[in-house]
Amino acid sequence: MKKVLIVSALLLVLTGASTLWAFPSVYPHGTTIFKPDKAYNGYTLFCVDNFGSFLIDMRGNVVRQWKNVGTADHPVKMMPGGHVMGATGKEGRIIGHEDSNDLAIVDWDDKIIWTYAKAGMHHDFEREGNPVGYYAPGLEPNMKGGKTMILSNKVVKKPRISDKPLLDDIIYIVDEQGKVIWEWLASDHIEEMNISIEARNTMYRYPNYVMSRTPGMVGGDWIHLNTASWVGPNKWYDQGDQRFHPDNIIYDGRQTNTTGIIDHKTGKIVWHLGPDFESTKELREIGCTVGLHHAHVIPKGLPGEGNILIFDNGGMAGFGAPNPTSPYGMNNTRRDYSRVIEIDPVAMKIVWDYDANKGGNRDLCKFFSDYVSSAQRLPNGNTLICEGSVGRLFEVTAKGETVWEYISPYYQPKENFNMVYRAYRVPYDYVPQLKVPKEEPIIPPENHTLRLKDLTTKK
Repeated sequence: MKKVLIVSALLLVLTGASTLWAFPSVYPHGTTIFKPDKAYNGYTLFCVDNFGSFLIDMRGNVVRQWKNVGTADHPVKMMPGGHVMGATGKEGRIIGHEDSNDLAIVDWDDKIIWTYAKAGMHHDFEREGNPVGYYAPGLEPNMKGGKTMILSNKVVKKPRISDKPLLDDIIYIVDEQGKVIWEWLASDHIEEMNISIEARNTMYRYPNYVMSRTPGMVGGDWIHLNTASWVGPNKWYDQGDQRFHPDNIIYDGRQTNTTGIIDHKTGKIVWHLGPDFESTKELREIGCTVGLHHAHVIPKGLPGEGNILIFDNGGMAGFGAPNPTSPYGMNNTRRDYSRVIEIDPVAMKIVWDYDANKGGNRDLCKFFSDYVSSAQRLPNGNTLICEGSVGRLFEVTAKGETVWEYISPYYQPKENFNMVYRAYRVPYDYVPQLKVPKEEPIIPPENHTLRLKDLTTKK
């Protein structure tokens, strides 16, 4: 066990250097760009470890803070009527463990109106009524009487995957009374994920062995799911494609560079993307997803409905043959920039994408978050992007124009980072407790003329 931990640490040292890009030491925070006539105006919700959850207006003003909802690496989601849903209590992520977090719905006045104790939620959850947890016309999450999907961890032993304990991923659904009515364990379906023998051999030896957030619990985080949502109503199913049944579930595996759709009735994976992106012309044109987050089906009623939207992080992930930057074959796939891609899942082709070039930058690394992050399709066709590792939230048009940008000013007290896991935009009427704010534009100065004022103390 100690040898595996040492190897994992060595891999981070050997492969982590490329993510350390030059970045300004001093730069603006809060809202830095706002074009009211082009943006989808509303409130934006996000959470920050040690601070809780923030609801901001388009000019970056905090209009509400829930200090006890939302923790690191977890989303917080807006419910109609000014309610929020997210993790509360302890930090643990093991389903049913006494040190694991609760999942709760909290009203505007901080009162818990529903809770599921010891949920062990990590990275995602959904409330019935809305398949993906963000605003879509006519798809409001149920406040009462609804089912809840939860992504959690479970420590298991699966010798065919590794001789080491696994920090496996479990997706489960509970009814309103908290009874588990469906569950799915990732390791039971590894044979359906198109992972090569070579990659499986590497995974067996080095299954990404890590400590969990639950005290004393360790295991191989071999797939690391970070997204689980319902497919929801969609045109593909309406046209007869059973793979996209609304009750089916889409997930992504950060460590395996994969995305899949689970058949709710059988538990089998019926649609899959990765990790082999060389087998067909279509997959080669899509290109390898690396360390991805927030793969989901764009809900019905939004532009691009039925397509799959992915924040494709880049960085390092995967299993396979050793190479000069991956001497043990773990994290052997690398890409030093991020992109957001929208895929037609039937034709298997990219229909829209965003990267730093599309945003007007010469260097692709100017848009890069190698962990966390998200993308939300907005009703006006824009996309809200959370470049999470640097706390940057921004909205782009279909042509790549940035029409809103916000830099989180909330830094961790012991470490100099302002990470935001995910962000969600909701319309003003989701929060009836507030008056609609003024939408005055914010136009940044030209970079080449921007100077700090002389702050030298003058006697």
